[in-house]
Amino acid sequence: QVQLVESGGGLVQAGGSLRLSCAASGSIFGINTMGWYRQAPGKQRELVAVVDNGGSTNYHESVKGRFTISRDNAKNMVYLQMNALKPEDTAVYYCNANILRGYSLWIDYWGQGTQVTVSS
Repeated sequence: QVQLVESGGGLVQAGGSLRLSCAASGSIFGINTMGWYRQAPGKQRELVAVVDNGGSTNYHESVKGRFTISRDNAKNMVYLQMNALKPEDTAVYYCNANILRGYSLWIDYWGQGTQVTVSS
């Protein structure tokens, strides 16, 4: 079994910062991409940022220059540093990881989500 557990969400004023963390645990043979998605009320889930196992990153246009994704491969963790937060960043943030569970068996896993609320 594999689990992704997020932490670090909360309530912050506009312009503030938060750091999200996500730890992957369980029977893991390898991890390809790790990323963060978010879903605001009434909207579809969208990719916020992703990092591959070589360290290459990709960001949603709206967070470029404000958010930074990073990962610690030794600890199977991924982080999202969020600065200059805006009310429109308010959403439930989900951790995602593409994990090798066996010979050529790659599976996407999701965390339970953590609420980020930015007040104006």
